[in-house]
Amino acid sequence: MIERELKELKILTDNLGTSAGENWFANGNELLSHSPVDGKLIGKVKTSTKADYEKVIKFSEDAFKEWRLLPAPKRGEIIRQFGEKLREKKEFLGKLVSYEMGKSYQEGLGEVQEMIDICDFAIGLSRQLYGATIHSERPMHRMYDQYHPLGIVGIISAFNFPVAVWAWNTCLALVCGNVVIWKPSEKTPFCAIACQKILAEVLKQNNIVEGVSSLVIGDKEIGELISHDKKVALVSATGSTRMGIEVNKVVAARLGKTILELGGNNAIIVTPDADLKIMLTAVVFGAVGTAGQRCTTTRRLIVHESIFDKVKDALVNAYKQIKIGNPLDSANHVGPLIDTDAVESYLLALDEINKEGGKILVETGVLEGKDYSSNCYVKPVIAEVENDYKIVQKETFAPILYLIKYKGDVMNAIEIQNNVKQGLSSAIMTNNLREAELFLSQQGSDCGIANVNIGTSGAEIGGAFGGEKETGGGRESGSDAWKAYMRRQTNTINYSTDVPLAQGIKFNF
Repeated sequence: MIERELKELKILTDNLGTSAGENWFANGNELLSHSPVDGKLIGKVKTSTKADYEKVIKFSEDAFKEWRLLPAPKRGEIIRQFGEKLREKKEFLGKLVSYEMGKSYQEGLGEVQEMIDICDFAIGLSRQLYGATIHSERPMHRMYDQYHPLGIVGIISAFNFPVAVWAWNTCLALVCGNVVIWKPSEKTPFCAIACQKILAEVLKQNNIVEGVSSLVIGDKEIGELISHDKKVALVSATGSTRMGIEVNKVVAARLGKTILELGGNNAIIVTPDADLKIMLTAVVFGAVGTAGQRCTTTRRLIVHESIFDKVKDALVNAYKQIKIGNPLDSANHVGPLIDTDAVESYLLALDEINKEGGKILVETGVLEGKDYSSNCYVKPVIAEVENDYKIVQKETFAPILYLIKYKGDVMNAIEIQNNVKQGLSSAIMTNNLREAELFLSQQGSDCGIANVNIGTSGAEIGGAFGGEKETGGGRESGSDAWKAYMRRQTNTINYSTDVPLAQGIKFNF
């Protein structure tokens, strides 16, 4: 089912070089990528060394000087063409994402669609990038804000969204006049190579200077080079909170800029006024989609005591119908975890649940047999727990849903929801207007994303994406997130024949 896509991938990755926009130097160790779907080798790729990185930086610096001079609508035209290429390659890229990362083919297609959507958003943005006109207190003076590109933007992305998050950052950064250097997860290198080659083809066809988009594949040492490099004006990093704290320390120490999209511990509150049919669909998809490996995965379900048993029974029954298997088979709902290390984290979390007194409500474990030869397939879990359990306070990248009971009114549920260190996504299920408005108010959810009657995942391109607290505080994608990729400048023009001075000071010249 994947053979044709692998042949196309080989064509894409053959003869890697430094043609315009491709800009990938790789003279380091060999990196092997195995599919979590069946354990088979997808391919081998060379990593980038420090010397390779320095070459990339030099190309990027030179490219920025030219790229920033191209009018923004012209840069938008490049992104439009990239979006068209993605439409042509949607099926191929969707299957590659599914095979190398392990998410369902439908989710793989959805991720590529996010890339296409951000291209469309960036095209419109290229004719805006607006600043404000400000009334001056001085006669015959005009003030206004304008925005300029930063320079080199470093992108450090995670395995769970191996193409979309790069596109979010790249499309906005390029339209704003920056150039980009991408360090993808070493767990999904071929998704990165495919994307880079597709964009490189567009850049080359338009005779764009080499170095506008660059790729550096490697381990955390490459990420450290990006973080420490004063030539990299902005580092956009997606990953664990631990990783983000280190990146933030290093970049802040050199007064650089960051966009951090880190861990999530997302909750859905279910009140007595909830539509339980809507709730069930949202919770199951949010909890088991991508095998629980989304930053927006639903990890906690906070349910009022009056409907707790009813919700629990419905969930347990729904989980019995979940099909686990090859994600390229549309009949399956859940694919594998990314690797056996992730499986080990899943098993350790189950041990912690039992040690802390939690009650596991469904059958758990690692699936065995020829259909699960990669040893990365696990059974989704529902566990009845208390919010203050240590394991509940952590983010485990696996399909584990914690079921938590609350008493009293909705403010008690909101307090439970907010009582974690992470603050990415949140939701409430209710048909009570007062409860919904309280949840969205200043005394409500403390997360960057707060939804009513939809789940915690499935953010749209048009809205800014990101969270608070240990989630990092950065914003990507839509709304005015583009401003993070630019530097603001305030301008004042005096078109009078005088120079009014502050505080009425006068010189008699």
